Amino acid sequence: MKTREAYTCPLEMTHDIAKGKWKPLILWLLGKQSFSLAGLKREIRGISQKMLIEQLRELCEYGMVSKTSYEGYPLKVEYALTERGRKMLDAVVIMQEIGIDIMREDHREEFLREQGLIE
Repeated sequence: MKTREAYTCPLEMTHDIAKGKWKPLILWLLGKQSFSLAGLKREIRGISQKMLIEQLRELCEYGMVSKTSYEGYPLKVEYALTERGRKMLDAVVIMQEIGIDIMREDHREEFLREQGLIE
């Protein structure tokens, strides 16, 4: 992902880095634990492997996610949040909480329970 040359404020850059359907979800999952590419693909319904690789590459470029390759066969690659990624996760958690509030108001508690987001 290429960032723009000119911004009105730093928030615009942060938005450009984290925007999209998949990046907040990737950050959310990596906030729980490290994952392999296959592990992330299993957890994220509807994402293609190509899209997942692209999103991870962009998050790595901006220092949100680290990629560690282990030697041996089969080749093992693991993705984890960096310190910067953990800071971004704080914002994602707030967005998640707002979504939970709205879904409760919309009487979608059953879905939230199924996802383990409320009791």
